[in-house]
Amino acid sequence: MQGAPPQQQLDGVWTQQPGQYGQPGQHGQLGNHIPLQPGMAMGYFAPTQATLALILGILGFVGCSICTAIPGVILANSALVITGDQPGHPDAGTAKAAQVISWISIGLAVLGLLFYGAMFALLAASGEL
Repeated sequence: MQGAPPQQQLDGVWTQQPGQYGQPGQHGQLGNHIPLQPGMAMGYFAPTQATLALILGILGFVGCSICTAIPGVILANSALVITGDQPGHPDAGTAKAAQVISWISIGLAVLGLLFYGAMFALLAASGEL
């Protein structure tokens, strides 16, 4: 037997062409009908970790710093790859926001480390340590 017969959409139900294998009464089959529910015609989007990446980015911004911001960037980048492959993916904005917030968190952490390093160097140079 060769590949599946071509399908057509009739009144919201996908079905095979009339007279093809799989119609009621042939070989004990009831037919190949898949009812479409509202929203099903739009397609299936692959799941992403965009929400988790956003949470990690916000935690990095609030106080956990690089410990959560770096995993947030990694998850956001993987989510952006998935959403880039599927136009109209609902997580695209969340993934981009997670990437931006995570990078801002990393930047602020680096600036904080540079500030404390400069303060330590100034105190060490002045002899107050």
